[in-house]
Amino acid sequence: MNEGNLKERAYQEILTLFKVSKVLSSSLNIFENLRNALKILAENLHLTRGTVTLFDPNTKDLKITVAYGLTEEQIKRGRYKIGEGVVGRVFETGEPMVIPNIGKEPLFLNKTGARIEKDNISFLCVPIKLGDEILGVLSVDRIFDQGIDFSEDLRVLEILATLFAQMIKVYNLLYEEKKKREFFEREVKKKYQFHNLIYSSEPMRQIIKICEKIASTKAPVLIQGESGTGKELIAKAIHFNSDRADKPFIAINCAAIPESLLEAELFGYEKGSFTGALTSKPGKFELANGGTLFLDEIGDLPLSLQAKLLRVLQEYTFERLGGTKPIKVDIRIISATHKNLQELINQGRFREDLYFRLNVVNIYIPPLRERKEDILVLTEHFLDQLSQKYKKNVKIAKETLKIFLEYPWPGNVRELENVLESLVILSDEEFITPEHLPEGFKSCQTSQSISITKEQTSQNISLKQEIEEEEKQRIISALKACKFNQTQAAKLLGMTRRQLNYRIRKYGIS
Repeated sequence: MNEGNLKERAYQEILTLFKVSKVLSSSLNIFENLRNALKILAENLHLTRGTVTLFDPNTKDLKITVAYGLTEEQIKRGRYKIGEGVVGRVFETGEPMVIPNIGKEPLFLNKTGARIEKDNISFLCVPIKLGDEILGVLSVDRIFDQGIDFSEDLRVLEILATLFAQMIKVYNLLYEEKKKREFFEREVKKKYQFHNLIYSSEPMRQIIKICEKIASTKAPVLIQGESGTGKELIAKAIHFNSDRADKPFIAINCAAIPESLLEAELFGYEKGSFTGALTSKPGKFELANGGTLFLDEIGDLPLSLQAKLLRVLQEYTFERLGGTKPIKVDIRIISATHKNLQELINQGRFREDLYFRLNVVNIYIPPLRERKEDILVLTEHFLDQLSQKYKKNVKIAKETLKIFLEYPWPGNVRELENVLESLVILSDEEFITPEHLPEGFKSCQTSQSISITKEQTSQNISLKQEIEEEEKQRIISALKACKFNQTQAAKLLGMTRRQLNYRIRKYGIS
Protein backbone atom coordinates (compact mmCIF):
# COMPACT_ATOMS: atom_id res chain seq x y z
CA MET A 1 0.00 0.00 0.00
CA ASN A 2 1.19 3.54 -0.71
CA GLU A 3 1.19 6.18 2.00
CA GLY A 4 -2.20 7.56 0.97
CA ASN A 5 -3.82 4.14 1.13
CA LEU A 6 -2.22 3.45 4.51
CA LYS A 7 -3.63 6.68 5.92
CA GLU A 8 -7.08 5.89 4.48
CA ARG A 9 -6.91 2.38 5.96
CA ALA A 10 -5.89 3.72 9.38
CA TYR A 11 -8.72 6.25 9.24
CA GLN A 12 -11.27 3.54 8.35
CA GLU A 13 -10.01 1.33 11.19
CA ILE A 14 -10.35 4.13 13.76
CA LEU A 15 -13.76 5.10 12.39
CA THR A 16 -14.90 1.46 12.50
CA LEU A 17 -13.76 1.00 16.11
CA PHE A 18 -15.46 4.24 17.12
CA LYS A 19 -18.76 3.29 15.45
CA VAL A 20 -18.72 -0.23 16.86
CA SER A 21 -17.95 1.03 20.40
CA LYS A 22 -20.85 3.46 20.10
CA VAL A 23 -23.33 0.85 18.86
CA LEU A 24 -22.31 -1.72 21.50
CA SER A 25 -23.20 0.70 24.28
CA SER A 26 -26.40 1.96 22.64
CA SER A 27 -28.75 -0.50 24.42
CA LEU A 28 -28.97 -3.72 26.42
CA ASN A 29 -30.19 -5.64 23.36
CA ILE A 30 -26.98 -7.61 22.82
CA PHE A 31 -28.11 -9.40 19.66
CA GLU A 32 -29.20 -6.21 17.90
CA ASN A 33 -26.00 -4.45 18.96
CA LEU A 34 -23.75 -7.26 17.68
CA ARG A 35 -25.69 -7.45 14.42
CA ASN A 36 -25.23 -3.71 13.86
CA ALA A 37 -21.54 -4.00 14.76
CA LEU A 38 -21.03 -6.70 12.10
CA LYS A 39 -22.82 -4.51 9.56
CA ILE A 40 -20.47 -1.59 10.34
CA LEU A 41 -17.50 -3.94 10.03
CA ALA A 42 -18.65 -5.08 6.60
CA GLU A 43 -19.38 -1.59 5.30
CA ASN A 44 -16.22 0.11 6.57
CA LEU A 45 -13.62 -2.63 5.96
CA HIS A 46 -15.19 -4.21 2.86
CA LEU A 47 -15.96 -7.58 4.44
CA THR A 48 -18.67 -9.76 2.85
CA ARG A 49 -19.91 -11.80 5.79
CA GLY A 50 -19.52 -11.86 9.54
CA THR A 51 -20.59 -14.17 12.35
CA VAL A 52 -20.47 -14.29 16.14
CA THR A 53 -20.44 -17.93 17.26
CA LEU A 54 -20.85 -18.46 21.02
CA PHE A 55 -20.32 -21.44 23.27
CA ASP A 56 -23.50 -22.95 24.74
CA PRO A 57 -22.70 -24.37 28.21
CA ASN A 58 -25.88 -26.47 28.16
CA THR A 59 -25.23 -28.32 24.89
CA LYS A 60 -21.41 -28.03 25.12
CA ASP A 61 -21.12 -26.90 21.52
CA LEU A 62 -20.80 -23.69 19.50
CA LYS A 63 -23.57 -22.11 17.50
CA ILE A 64 -23.89 -18.97 15.42
CA THR A 65 -25.71 -16.43 17.56
CA VAL A 66 -25.55 -13.35 15.34
CA ALA A 67 -24.60 -13.02 11.68
CA TYR A 68 -24.37 -10.52 8.84
CA GLY A 69 -24.77 -11.75 5.26
CA LEU A 70 -26.43 -15.08 6.20
CA THR A 71 -30.05 -16.16 6.01
CA GLU A 72 -31.94 -17.46 9.06
CA GLU A 73 -31.74 -20.99 7.68
CA GLN A 74 -27.98 -20.71 7.17
CA ILE A 75 -27.57 -19.40 10.72
CA LYS A 76 -29.44 -22.42 12.13
CA ARG A 77 -27.02 -24.78 10.37
CA GLY A 78 -24.02 -23.10 11.98
CA ARG A 79 -23.28 -25.48 14.88
CA TYR A 80 -19.82 -26.84 15.72
CA LYS A 81 -18.31 -29.16 18.26
CA ILE A 82 -15.24 -27.96 20.12
CA GLY A 83 -12.27 -28.56 17.84
CA GLU A 84 -14.45 -29.10 14.76
CA GLY A 85 -13.52 -27.11 11.66
CA VAL A 86 -11.85 -23.71 11.76
CA VAL A 87 -14.35 -22.22 14.20
CA GLY A 88 -14.11 -25.16 16.62
CA ARG A 89 -10.30 -25.16 16.39
CA VAL A 90 -10.01 -21.43 17.17
CA PHE A 91 -12.29 -21.85 20.19
CA GLU A 92 -10.30 -24.86 21.39
CA THR A 93 -6.85 -23.28 21.01
CA GLY A 94 -7.71 -19.65 21.74
CA GLU A 95 -5.53 -18.63 18.78
CA PRO A 96 -6.64 -16.77 15.60
CA MET A 97 -6.61 -18.49 12.22
CA VAL A 98 -6.47 -17.14 8.66
CA ILE A 99 -7.56 -19.22 5.67
CA PRO A 100 -6.38 -17.22 2.62
CA ASN A 101 -8.46 -19.30 0.19
CA ILE A 102 -11.19 -21.51 1.67
CA GLY A 103 -11.49 -23.46 -1.59
CA LYS A 104 -8.10 -25.00 -0.89
CA GLU A 105 -8.57 -25.64 2.85
CA PRO A 106 -10.15 -29.01 3.85
CA LEU A 107 -10.52 -27.81 7.47
CA PHE A 108 -13.09 -25.26 6.29
CA LEU A 109 -16.44 -27.12 6.51
CA ASN A 110 -18.91 -24.53 5.11
CA LYS A 111 -21.59 -25.91 7.43
CA THR A 112 -23.89 -22.99 6.76
CA GLY A 113 -23.81 -23.60 3.00
CA ALA A 114 -23.45 -19.85 2.44
CA ARG A 115 -20.36 -20.12 0.21
CA ILE A 116 -21.55 -21.71 -3.02
CA GLU A 117 -18.32 -20.73 -4.76
CA LYS A 118 -15.45 -21.25 -2.33
CA ASP A 119 -12.61 -19.98 -4.47
CA ASN A 120 -11.24 -16.49 -3.92
CA ILE A 121 -12.78 -16.14 -0.44
CA SER A 122 -10.56 -15.56 2.58
CA PHE A 123 -11.76 -16.55 6.07
CA LEU A 124 -10.48 -14.82 9.21
CA CYS A 125 -11.34 -16.17 12.64
CA VAL A 126 -10.40 -14.84 16.11
CA PRO A 127 -11.42 -15.96 19.61
CA ILE A 128 -13.80 -13.84 21.64
CA LYS A 129 -12.14 -13.94 25.03
CA LEU A 130 -11.82 -11.99 28.22
CA GLY A 131 -8.66 -12.82 30.10
CA ASP A 132 -8.33 -16.59 29.97
CA GLU A 133 -12.05 -17.20 29.42
CA ILE A 134 -13.05 -17.93 25.81
CA LEU A 135 -16.69 -17.06 25.14
CA GLY A 136 -16.89 -17.74 21.43
CA VAL A 137 -15.48 -16.89 18.01
CA LEU A 138 -15.68 -13.87 15.66
CA SER A 139 -15.25 -14.74 11.98
CA VAL A 140 -15.45 -12.75 8.72
CA ASP A 141 -15.19 -13.36 4.96
CA ARG A 142 -13.42 -11.13 2.53
CA ILE A 143 -12.50 -11.31 -1.15
CA PHE A 144 -9.16 -13.08 -1.61
CA ASP A 145 -6.35 -10.80 -2.74
CA GLN A 146 -2.69 -11.86 -2.69
CA GLY A 147 -1.70 -8.29 -1.94
CA ILE A 148 -3.68 -8.11 1.32
CA ASP A 149 -1.79 -8.04 4.61
CA PHE A 150 -4.04 -10.14 6.85
CA SER A 151 -2.21 -9.00 9.96
CA GLU A 152 -3.97 -5.62 9.72
CA ASP A 153 -7.39 -7.29 9.57
CA LEU A 154 -6.52 -9.60 12.46
CA ARG A 155 -5.43 -6.66 14.60
CA VAL A 156 -8.77 -4.91 14.10
CA LEU A 157 -10.75 -8.12 14.60
CA GLU A 158 -8.93 -8.93 17.85
CA ILE A 159 -9.72 -5.45 19.20
CA LEU A 160 -13.36 -5.85 18.20
CA ALA A 161 -13.47 -9.37 19.70
CA THR A 162 -12.32 -7.91 23.02
CA LEU A 163 -15.10 -5.31 22.88
CA PHE A 164 -17.60 -8.06 22.04
CA ALA A 165 -16.31 -10.18 24.94
CA GLN A 166 -16.80 -7.35 27.41
CA MET A 167 -20.36 -6.78 26.27
CA ILE A 168 -21.21 -10.51 26.22
CA LYS A 169 -19.78 -10.94 29.73
CA VAL A 170 -21.81 -8.02 31.08
CA TYR A 171 -24.92 -9.40 29.35
CA ASN A 172 -24.35 -12.87 30.83
CA LEU A 173 -23.96 -11.40 34.32
CA LEU A 174 -27.11 -9.31 33.91
CA TYR A 175 -28.99 -12.31 32.54
CA GLU A 176 -27.95 -14.50 35.49
CA GLU A 177 -28.97 -11.78 37.93
CA LYS A 178 -32.29 -11.41 36.14
CA LYS A 179 -32.90 -15.17 36.38
CA LYS A 180 -32.05 -15.14 40.09
CA ARG A 181 -34.33 -12.16 40.67
CA GLU A 182 -37.20 -13.77 38.74
CA PHE A 183 -36.71 -17.02 40.66
CA PHE A 184 -36.70 -15.12 43.96
CA GLU A 185 -39.86 -13.22 42.96
CA ARG A 186 -41.60 -16.46 42.01
CA GLU A 187 -40.60 -18.05 45.32
CA VAL A 188 -41.79 -15.00 47.28
CA LYS A 189 -45.14 -15.00 45.49
CA LYS A 190 -45.45 -18.74 46.07
CA LYS A 191 -44.63 -18.37 49.77
CA TYR A 192 -47.35 -15.80 50.34
CA GLN A 193 -50.15 -17.48 48.40
CA PHE A 194 -53.11 -17.92 50.74
CA HIS A 195 -53.09 -21.71 50.38
CA ASN A 196 -49.42 -21.82 51.45
CA LEU A 197 -49.94 -19.99 54.74
CA ILE A 198 -49.62 -22.20 57.82
CA TYR A 199 -52.67 -22.29 60.08
CA SER A 200 -55.39 -24.61 61.35
CA SER A 201 -57.55 -22.55 63.70
CA GLU A 202 -60.98 -21.17 62.89
CA PRO A 203 -59.98 -17.53 63.61
CA MET A 204 -57.22 -17.77 61.01
CA ARG A 205 -59.61 -19.35 58.52
CA GLN A 206 -61.91 -16.35 58.92
CA ILE A 207 -58.99 -13.95 58.50
CA ILE A 208 -57.90 -15.63 55.26
CA LYS A 209 -61.48 -15.47 53.95
CA ILE A 210 -61.48 -11.71 54.54
CA CYS A 211 -58.08 -11.37 52.87
CA GLU A 212 -59.28 -13.28 49.81
CA LYS A 213 -62.25 -10.91 49.47
CA ILE A 214 -60.24 -7.70 49.77
CA ALA A 215 -57.01 -8.66 47.95
CA SER A 216 -58.23 -7.44 44.55
CA THR A 217 -59.43 -4.10 45.91
CA LYS A 218 -57.54 -0.92 46.79
CA ALA A 219 -59.26 -0.56 50.18
CA PRO A 220 -56.94 0.47 53.06
CA VAL A 221 -56.45 -2.28 55.63
CA LEU A 222 -55.65 -1.96 59.34
CA ILE A 223 -54.15 -5.10 60.89
CA GLN A 224 -54.15 -5.28 64.68
CA GLY A 225 -52.66 -7.82 67.02
CA GLU A 226 -49.88 -8.43 69.49
CA SER A 227 -46.23 -8.38 68.42
CA GLY A 228 -45.20 -11.56 66.66
CA THR A 229 -48.66 -12.67 65.55
CA GLY A 230 -47.86 -12.32 61.84
CA LYS A 231 -49.23 -8.90 60.85
CA GLU A 232 -46.61 -8.30 58.16
CA LEU A 233 -47.11 -11.82 56.80
CA ILE A 234 -50.82 -11.12 56.32
CA ALA A 235 -50.00 -7.76 54.70
CA LYS A 236 -47.65 -9.48 52.22
CA ALA A 237 -50.22 -12.19 51.54
CA ILE A 238 -52.79 -9.52 50.62
CA HIS A 239 -50.27 -7.82 48.33
CA PHE A 240 -48.98 -10.94 46.57
CA ASN A 241 -52.51 -12.22 45.95
CA SER A 242 -53.60 -8.94 44.36
CA ASP A 243 -53.17 -7.47 40.90
CA ARG A 244 -50.31 -5.43 42.42
CA ALA A 245 -48.20 -8.58 43.03
CA ASP A 246 -45.67 -7.62 40.34
CA LYS A 247 -45.26 -4.14 41.83
CA PRO A 248 -43.26 -3.14 44.92
CA PHE A 249 -44.17 -4.06 48.48
CA ILE A 250 -42.51 -1.34 50.58
CA ALA A 251 -42.50 -1.62 54.37
CA ILE A 252 -41.54 0.99 56.94
CA ASN A 253 -41.58 0.69 60.73
CA CYS A 254 -42.89 3.98 62.08
CA ALA A 255 -41.52 3.20 65.56
CA ALA A 256 -37.98 2.42 64.43
CA ILE A 257 -37.14 5.78 62.80
CA PRO A 258 -36.64 9.03 64.76
CA GLU A 259 -39.35 11.63 64.26
CA SER A 260 -36.84 14.05 62.72
CA LEU A 261 -36.06 11.56 59.92
CA LEU A 262 -39.42 9.87 59.45
CA GLU A 263 -40.96 12.57 57.25
CA ALA A 264 -38.00 12.42 54.85
CA GLU A 265 -38.19 8.61 54.78
CA LEU A 266 -41.89 8.66 53.96
CA PHE A 267 -42.09 11.51 51.48
CA GLY A 268 -38.51 11.92 50.25
CA TYR A 269 -36.59 15.16 49.93
CA GLU A 270 -35.08 17.51 47.38
CA LYS A 271 -31.41 18.41 47.14
CA GLY A 272 -30.51 21.15 49.61
CA SER A 273 -33.75 20.85 51.58
CA PHE A 274 -31.71 20.41 54.77
CA THR A 275 -28.10 20.14 55.88
CA GLY A 276 -26.65 16.95 54.41
CA ALA A 277 -29.20 16.65 51.60
CA LEU A 278 -26.57 16.53 48.87
CA THR A 279 -28.88 14.78 46.39
CA SER A 280 -32.60 14.31 45.94
CA LYS A 281 -34.10 11.09 47.29
CA PRO A 282 -37.53 9.50 46.74
CA GLY A 283 -39.47 8.45 49.82
CA LYS A 284 -41.37 5.27 50.56
CA PHE A 285 -44.56 6.61 48.96
CA GLU A 286 -42.79 7.07 45.62
CA LEU A 287 -40.97 3.75 45.85
CA ALA A 288 -44.27 1.97 46.45
CA ASN A 289 -45.98 3.56 43.44
CA GLY A 290 -48.16 0.97 41.72
CA GLY A 291 -47.81 -1.41 44.66
CA THR A 292 -48.40 -1.53 48.40
CA LEU A 293 -47.06 0.60 51.24
CA PHE A 294 -47.02 -1.20 54.59
CA LEU A 295 -46.97 1.18 57.56
CA ASP A 296 -45.94 -0.97 60.50
CA GLU A 297 -46.52 0.29 64.05
CA ILE A 298 -48.77 3.08 62.78
CA GLY A 299 -49.74 3.81 66.39
CA ASP A 300 -46.28 5.31 66.91
CA LEU A 301 -46.61 7.84 64.09
CA PRO A 302 -46.11 11.36 65.48
CA LEU A 303 -49.15 13.65 65.45
CA SER A 304 -47.36 16.14 63.18
CA LEU A 305 -47.02 13.47 60.49
CA GLN A 306 -50.50 12.08 61.01
CA ALA A 307 -51.96 15.27 59.54
CA LYS A 308 -49.74 15.02 56.45
CA LEU A 309 -50.52 11.32 56.03
CA LEU A 310 -54.23 12.12 56.19
CA ARG A 311 -53.85 14.61 53.32
CA VAL A 312 -52.01 12.03 51.25
CA LEU A 313 -54.72 9.43 51.85
CA GLN A 314 -57.35 11.90 50.66
CA GLU A 315 -55.72 12.77 47.33
CA TYR A 316 -52.74 10.38 47.02
CA THR A 317 -50.68 13.46 46.19
CA PHE A 318 -47.80 14.95 48.17
CA GLU A 319 -44.61 16.98 47.86
CA ARG A 320 -41.10 15.97 48.80
CA LEU A 321 -39.45 17.69 51.73
CA GLY A 322 -38.22 21.03 50.36
CA GLY A 323 -40.09 20.51 47.10
CA THR A 324 -42.98 22.33 45.45
CA LYS A 325 -43.91 19.89 42.69
CA PRO A 326 -46.96 17.69 43.52
CA ILE A 327 -46.28 13.97 43.12
CA LYS A 328 -49.22 11.67 42.34
CA VAL A 329 -49.00 8.02 43.37
CA ASP A 330 -51.14 4.93 42.96
CA ILE A 331 -50.65 2.85 46.09
CA ARG A 332 -52.52 0.67 48.51
CA ILE A 333 -52.04 1.42 52.21
CA ILE A 334 -51.87 -1.43 54.69
CA SER A 335 -51.09 -0.40 58.26
CA ALA A 336 -50.50 -2.44 61.40
CA THR A 337 -50.18 -1.87 65.11
CA HIS A 338 -50.05 -3.78 68.39
CA LYS A 339 -51.52 -0.79 70.23
CA ASN A 340 -55.15 0.00 71.00
CA LEU A 341 -55.80 2.93 68.65
CA GLN A 342 -59.15 3.75 70.31
CA GLU A 343 -57.31 4.35 73.59
CA LEU A 344 -54.75 6.51 71.77
CA ILE A 345 -57.59 8.52 70.24
CA ASN A 346 -59.14 9.05 73.68
CA GLN A 347 -55.75 10.19 74.96
CA GLY A 348 -55.36 12.65 72.05
CA ARG A 349 -52.35 10.78 70.67
CA PHE A 350 -53.94 9.54 67.46
CA ARG A 351 -56.23 11.39 65.05
CA GLU A 352 -59.71 9.95 64.80
CA ASP A 353 -60.14 11.08 61.17
CA LEU A 354 -56.91 9.27 60.22
CA TYR A 355 -58.10 6.16 62.05
CA PHE A 356 -61.27 6.09 59.96
CA ARG A 357 -59.23 6.51 56.76
CA LEU A 358 -56.92 3.61 57.67
CA ASN A 359 -59.57 1.35 59.16
CA VAL A 360 -61.70 0.68 56.07
CA VAL A 361 -61.06 -3.04 56.53
CA ASN A 362 -60.04 -4.20 59.98
CA ILE A 363 -58.24 -7.47 60.62
CA TYR A 364 -57.52 -8.61 64.15
CA ILE A 365 -55.04 -11.47 64.56
CA PRO A 366 -55.58 -13.26 67.90
CA PRO A 367 -52.52 -14.13 69.99
CA LEU A 368 -51.19 -17.66 69.65
CA ARG A 369 -52.48 -18.66 73.10
CA GLU A 370 -56.05 -18.12 71.80
CA ARG A 371 -55.61 -20.32 68.73
CA LYS A 372 -53.85 -23.37 70.10
CA GLU A 373 -54.58 -25.48 67.01
CA ASP A 374 -52.05 -23.36 65.19
CA ILE A 375 -49.32 -24.34 67.65
CA LEU A 376 -49.46 -27.85 66.20
CA VAL A 377 -49.14 -27.00 62.52
CA LEU A 378 -46.64 -24.20 63.13
CA THR A 379 -44.46 -26.47 65.26
CA GLU A 380 -44.46 -29.12 62.53
CA HIS A 381 -43.74 -26.50 59.87
CA PHE A 382 -40.87 -24.84 61.75
CA LEU A 383 -39.32 -28.17 62.76
CA ASP A 384 -39.36 -29.29 59.13
CA GLN A 385 -37.73 -26.05 57.97
CA LEU A 386 -35.15 -26.02 60.76
CA SER A 387 -34.26 -29.68 60.31
CA GLN A 388 -33.48 -28.97 56.65
CA LYS A 389 -31.60 -25.79 57.49
CA TYR A 390 -29.36 -27.40 60.12
CA LYS A 391 -29.30 -30.87 58.49
CA LYS A 392 -30.85 -32.58 61.50
CA ASN A 393 -33.84 -34.85 61.99
CA VAL A 394 -35.33 -33.52 65.23
CA LYS A 395 -38.81 -34.45 66.47
CA ILE A 396 -40.82 -33.19 69.40
CA ALA A 397 -42.02 -35.41 72.24
CA LYS A 398 -45.72 -35.42 73.09
CA GLU A 399 -45.05 -34.22 76.65
CA THR A 400 -43.23 -31.21 75.22
CA LEU A 401 -46.25 -30.46 73.02
CA LYS A 402 -48.48 -30.49 76.09
CA ILE A 403 -46.24 -27.86 77.68
CA PHE A 404 -46.34 -25.81 74.47
CA LEU A 405 -50.15 -25.84 74.71
CA GLU A 406 -50.06 -24.52 78.29
CA TYR A 407 -47.38 -21.89 77.67
CA PRO A 408 -48.85 -18.36 77.04
CA TRP A 409 -46.43 -17.45 74.21
CA PRO A 410 -46.12 -13.71 74.92
CA GLY A 411 -43.98 -13.38 71.79
CA ASN A 412 -46.49 -15.40 69.75
CA VAL A 413 -45.42 -17.05 66.48
CA ARG A 414 -42.09 -15.24 66.43
CA GLU A 415 -41.25 -16.61 69.88
CA LEU A 416 -42.33 -20.13 68.89
CA GLU A 417 -40.04 -20.07 65.86
CA ASN A 418 -37.09 -18.70 67.86
CA VAL A 419 -37.55 -21.23 70.67
CA LEU A 420 -37.68 -24.12 68.20
CA GLU A 421 -34.61 -22.86 66.34
CA SER A 422 -32.66 -22.72 69.59
CA LEU A 423 -33.82 -26.21 70.56
CA VAL A 424 -32.90 -27.69 67.17
CA ILE A 425 -29.45 -26.07 67.19
CA LEU A 426 -28.63 -27.24 70.71
CA SER A 427 -30.23 -30.68 70.46
CA ASP A 428 -27.99 -33.75 70.26
CA GLU A 429 -30.91 -36.15 70.47
CA GLU A 430 -33.70 -37.19 68.15
CA PHE A 431 -36.52 -35.92 70.37
CA ILE A 432 -37.03 -32.58 72.11
CA THR A 433 -38.16 -33.45 75.64
CA PRO A 434 -39.31 -31.14 78.46
CA GLU A 435 -35.79 -31.24 79.94
CA HIS A 436 -34.52 -29.35 76.89
CA LEU A 437 -36.93 -26.43 77.31
CA PRO A 438 -35.79 -22.98 78.55
CA GLU A 439 -36.39 -22.05 82.20
CA GLY A 440 -39.50 -19.99 81.39
CA PHE A 441 -41.39 -23.15 80.40
CA LYS A 442 -40.90 -24.94 83.73
CA SER A 443 -43.95 -23.27 85.30
CA CYS A 444 -46.14 -24.77 82.56
CA GLN A 445 -45.22 -28.33 83.44
CA THR A 446 -47.85 -30.16 85.44
CA SER A 447 -47.09 -31.53 88.87
CA GLN A 448 -47.02 -34.96 87.30
CA SER A 449 -43.59 -36.51 87.17
CA ILE A 450 -42.54 -36.62 83.55
CA SER A 451 -40.63 -39.72 82.64
CA ILE A 452 -40.72 -40.97 79.10
CA THR A 453 -39.00 -44.18 78.16
CA LYS A 454 -37.21 -44.57 74.88
CA GLU A 455 -39.93 -46.97 73.74
CA GLN A 456 -42.64 -44.41 74.50
CA THR A 457 -40.69 -41.64 72.83
CA SER A 458 -40.11 -43.68 69.71
CA GLN A 459 -43.80 -44.32 69.10
CA ASN A 460 -45.18 -42.93 65.88
CA ILE A 461 -47.16 -40.13 67.52
CA SER A 462 -49.50 -38.07 65.40
CA LEU A 463 -49.02 -34.51 66.57
CA LYS A 464 -52.45 -33.48 65.39
CA GLN A 465 -54.20 -36.31 67.21
CA GLU A 466 -52.26 -35.62 70.40
CA ILE A 467 -53.15 -31.92 70.45
CA GLU A 468 -56.78 -32.48 69.52
CA GLU A 469 -57.23 -35.15 72.21
CA GLU A 470 -55.51 -32.96 74.78
CA GLU A 471 -57.72 -29.98 73.87
CA LYS A 472 -60.87 -32.11 73.89
CA GLN A 473 -60.14 -33.35 77.42
CA ARG A 474 -59.44 -29.81 78.63
CA ILE A 475 -62.77 -28.60 77.21
CA ILE A 476 -64.68 -31.50 78.82
CA SER A 477 -62.99 -30.83 82.19
CA ALA A 478 -63.83 -27.10 81.96
CA LEU A 479 -67.46 -27.80 81.05
CA LYS A 480 -67.82 -30.19 83.97
CA ALA A 481 -66.20 -27.69 86.35
CA CYS A 482 -68.63 -24.98 85.19
CA LYS A 483 -71.65 -27.33 85.23
CA PHE A 484 -71.78 -27.09 81.43
CA ASN A 485 -72.20 -23.30 81.44
CA GLN A 486 -70.50 -22.52 78.14
CA THR A 487 -69.93 -18.82 78.87
CA GLN A 488 -68.08 -19.59 82.12
CA ALA A 489 -66.20 -22.51 80.54
CA ALA A 490 -65.02 -20.27 77.70
CA LYS A 491 -63.65 -17.73 80.19
CA LEU A 492 -61.91 -20.51 82.10
CA LEU A 493 -60.30 -21.78 78.89
CA GLY A 494 -59.27 -18.29 77.74
CA MET A 495 -61.36 -18.25 74.58
CA THR A 496 -64.57 -16.69 73.29
CA ARG A 497 -67.89 -18.53 73.47
CA ARG A 498 -68.01 -18.73 69.67
CA GLN A 499 -64.59 -20.41 69.64
CA LEU A 500 -65.75 -22.85 72.32
CA ASN A 501 -68.93 -23.66 70.35
CA TYR A 502 -66.85 -24.38 67.27
CA ARG A 503 -64.64 -26.82 69.21
CA ILE A 504 -67.64 -28.55 70.87
CA ARG A 505 -69.06 -29.24 67.41
CA LYS A 506 -65.65 -30.23 66.06
CA TYR A 507 -65.00 -32.84 68.77
CA GLY A 508 -68.60 -34.01 69.01
CA ILE A 509 -68.88 -33.17 72.70
CA SER A 510 -72.42 -33.55 74.02
